[in-house]
Amino acid sequence: MSQVIKVAVAGATGRMGREVVRMVLEDPEFRLVAAVASTAEPVDAGTLVGKPDTGVIVSRVLADALAATRPDVLVDFTNPKSAMPNTEAALAYGVRPIMGTTGFTPEQIAALDKQCREQGIGGLIAPNFSIGAILMMKFSAMAAKYFPHVEIIEYHGDQKLDAPSGTSIKTAEWISQARQEMRQGNPNEEEVIEGARGGYYDGFRIHSVRLPGVFAQQEVVFGAFGQTLKIRHDSYDRAGYMPGVNTAIKKVMNATGMVYGFEHFLD
Repeated sequence: MSQVIKVAVAGATGRMGREVVRMVLEDPEFRLVAAVASTAEPVDAGTLVGKPDTGVIVSRVLADALAATRPDVLVDFTNPKSAMPNTEAALAYGVRPIMGTTGFTPEQIAALDKQCREQGIGGLIAPNFSIGAILMMKFSAMAAKYFPHVEIIEYHGDQKLDAPSGTSIKTAEWISQARQEMRQGNPNEEEVIEGARGGYYDGFRIHSVRLPGVFAQQEVVFGAFGQTLKIRHDSYDRAGYMPGVNTAIKKVMNATGMVYGFEHFLD
């Protein structure tokens, strides 16, 4: 077996964070060395996920945890406000960041890529770790060559902080690479209620639905004369993202630069 990868988890007490902790503890190729949550009580990380004590006590300050444990990889599922400072903290200690948190600007990604390359390490910013979601985006880009009229509808729970979702923005970027920019709809249309047509991106619209009881779904709708095409992906459980996170931890060890999009880590 190759050398064990030392992993730190930020946002460890959150719903996604707990899934990451569980996955890391269950893979013999990984060793959990740090778990961080800004509002956490000092509890053993194993207790968080119903497993035996690990000796890793959840701490509140990321920089202190990184300095004390020197992990190979940081997996971060926190929030958009913490995304950039947490990534910079990881790079300051030579730790490879895997960011499942959205909110990075293109300028920030470019700056982080430069920092990674200067240190000779890799990192990943991924709007979505679901292999099914990646395929949905890929198929949508393929369809956009033939069906340029398109809209995106994404559904998430009512506690999600950002809109539109990182996945829908990434999908829109892929679609824009496959079709020429064109403004859709009637050129004289008028929104009677502001925002009714959704967010504008490169000529088409993104609609964000936020409701309790919803987990994560996205539908890409294409229209043409006499027909429509719908490409949809539904996530039902956070555990569905863990095969992707597992792959990302292993692949980032051999990457250089800040990679944007989990699809680049798929064979």
